[in-house]
Amino acid sequence: MAITKRGLVLGTTVVAATAVIVTGAGLHLSQSQAFFQESPRELIDEVWQLIDRTYVDATFNQNDWQAVRQEYLGREYGDRQQAYVAIREMLEKLNDPYTRFMDPEQFRDMQIDTSGELTGVGIQLSQDEETKELVVVAPIEDTPASQAGVLAKDIITKIDGQSTQGMDVNAAVSLIRGPVGSEVTLTLRRGTEELEFKLERARIEIHPVKYTLQTTQSAGEVGYIRLNQFSANAADEMREAIQDLEQKGATGYILDLRSNPGGLLYASIDIARMWMQDGVIVSTVDRQGVSERERANNTALTDKPLVILVDGGSASASEILSGALQDNKRALLIGSKTFGKGLVQSVRGLGDGSGLAVTVAKYLTPSGRDINHEGIAPDVVIDLTDAQRETLSQNRDQIGTSADPQYVKSLELLARQVAKAQ
Repeated sequence: MAITKRGLVLGTTVVAATAVIVTGAGLHLSQSQAFFQESPRELIDEVWQLIDRTYVDATFNQNDWQAVRQEYLGREYGDRQQAYVAIREMLEKLNDPYTRFMDPEQFRDMQIDTSGELTGVGIQLSQDEETKELVVVAPIEDTPASQAGVLAKDIITKIDGQSTQGMDVNAAVSLIRGPVGSEVTLTLRRGTEELEFKLERARIEIHPVKYTLQTTQSAGEVGYIRLNQFSANAADEMREAIQDLEQKGATGYILDLRSNPGGLLYASIDIARMWMQDGVIVSTVDRQGVSERERANNTALTDKPLVILVDGGSASASEILSGALQDNKRALLIGSKTFGKGLVQSVRGLGDGSGLAVTVAKYLTPSGRDINHEGIAPDVVIDLTDAQRETLSQNRDQIGTSADPQYVKSLELLARQVAKAQ
């Protein structure tokens, strides 16, 4: 079962602490599942074949991939668990934390990651490709993690006292998730400081778009839209927000993508088309070269002036959207340099109910910038101090107000754009 094209996810984050109650699942095996249970080598070969056909790097991180196949198929396996260990060992040769194997339970958990409802503490988690440290891409707004003061770029060093050194994302997610109402203690490193957070797991409903019409002296009626995540309902909610603000007479817009860790590739493309009338949005590059260019299609909902707020927690789909609007001169970017993760994953189900996420491509902005590692540089840099970030994190109602320095600067620049347009 391959995720459809519109379900491609950008390989930057995993929703940590998602938990799902499964009733009856896994109690009855199909003929295919029974075959894989009895023949672990077949499961290993299925994973090898998927990597061989689709992995973005045709050199497989300078490995002889045919020799790798012979090595792992030449071993004896007593059960599926031994095969799972071998698959993870085989994938480590790629040195790509985003190409990963998920056992059936982990795969079921991942499948709800963009559904709009999660159970956990609300952390978007990534693994640094060089240090292998577990990095908070961004806490999800209005969740236990964000309310406690967890910030983007925090390093998770311990989970309930257990060191995360050498731990992959899947293992971390398994430790962090748990029943609603139970607690997990995360030890974080922020700069040189070590912090400890005791978080109570909760059921989290995600409404990705929040918006208001703000009356300002400098720019008139400003539409302020905060987009928290590119989930399955993000495009519909964004369309409703823009249409409502247009009807109310917005003179210009501030789109806040700060701490937005990304999500579905096509949600970012759909939303870009609401702001852009024409032009390239993103190029997807697989190992054969540029495989696809997505363009605007003359369906923009507004041509009013636009300023976008970004920071170090703006990743993947946020970088596609902001990079497209910046390169097409449709918007000014304000804030801090973005996260810098530009990989696309295809998520596939395997014969025994497990799953595989494979990095199949990277993306480029319309001007050809490779976002991976580099990120998107704002047109106007306004960095917040750690103290300012913590204050806004702990006082969410101050975001998008005069107490928010990046917002204040964005309003100043929007006022200039509105004045030019009149």
